[in-house]
Amino acid sequence: MAELVAIALPGGPEFVEAVRRVWDKGDAFMPVDGRLPLAERQRVFDALAPSAVIGSDGLRTALPNGQPVEPGDAVVLATSGTTGCPKGVVHTHASVAASAAASSLALAVDPNRDRWLACLPLAHIGGLSVVMRSIVTGTPLEVHDGFECDRVLDAATRGATLVSLVTKALLQVSPERFRVVLLGGAAPPPDRPANVVATYGMTETGSGIVYNTTPIDGVEICMDESGEVMVRGPMLLRCYRDGTDPRSADGWFPTGDLGGWGDDGRLMIHGRRDEVIVTGGEKVWPSRAEVIMDRLAGVAEVALVGRPHAEWGHEVVALVVPSDAAMPPQLGELRDAVKAELPVWYAPRSMELRADPLPRTALGKIQRNLLS
Repeated sequence: MAELVAIALPGGPEFVEAVRRVWDKGDAFMPVDGRLPLAERQRVFDALAPSAVIGSDGLRTALPNGQPVEPGDAVVLATSGTTGCPKGVVHTHASVAASAAASSLALAVDPNRDRWLACLPLAHIGGLSVVMRSIVTGTPLEVHDGFECDRVLDAATRGATLVSLVTKALLQVSPERFRVVLLGGAAPPPDRPANVVATYGMTETGSGIVYNTTPIDGVEICMDESGEVMVRGPMLLRCYRDGTDPRSADGWFPTGDLGGWGDDGRLMIHGRRDEVIVTGGEKVWPSRAEVIMDRLAGVAEVALVGRPHAEWGHEVVALVVPSDAAMPPQLGELRDAVKAELPVWYAPRSMELRADPLPRTALGKIQRNLLS
């Protein structure tokens, strides 16, 4: 009976070798986020029920209460767990291979000339997919235990041609040093270089499935009657760890994002269904305005929230971490910048200054459930 094996190793050759050993034995693996406190790590173990763990000594130790996996299962990843108990997303060898093939085709990857660099957290799909893609396609790989600017640039000097980054990391490196940079996580900068590919995807889709607003090979996308983005393709998850399958009977996965098609036929993502702010009967997608306000010199970080309002239903409020606490931006600056590009109802009606950084996931996305 196939088992789920937790891999509690830092990013590096030992991690990759552990994945290979687990797969060769016919088992599935789950990466363990080394940054988690012991209590949170145990919460993930309780939810995903691995049967064994490979620890820092490289040895495999049995765990109590483990649950088997199905034949063909390759990996189980914990979702970010920003609300409630983390889910385990189950991918098969077939879905991993489909994702690797589609991504490699879209990027014209040549294993004889290219080399992947994995420097994002391996407990998240953005980093782990690089490792699995390399194993499946036989493309050379270098793995770091997290992002360090100098090491990333050194890897490029030594021959790394492909890398996956988040926006914060992109702004610290020279992207032209790589042939292609895949960019995920938070919203991409509007003036990114031509070799930087903005991606859309999630754990359930096995990595990015839309490159620069265009679906990659094998990916079908439609919108349901409410405007929710629906995805279908061979790279989708098999199920969650508890056995529930979020896909419809004909294979469509509801992403929880609302979107639509632009006049040029490209996919536009408005935001998460549960993040929209309704003010005066109009819908505000926070990320659209946040990208604009982020460009202002006086803004280090910004997030929009909706506060209950007797007249408007909700008032749009900007939570701002200023670049210089002694010279914070003015509300008028924020409003003018937003109104220049978006309908007036997107412009914040009030502003609250924050001294501490905004809560974010490991991939740089704002944890809106933690905003207050």
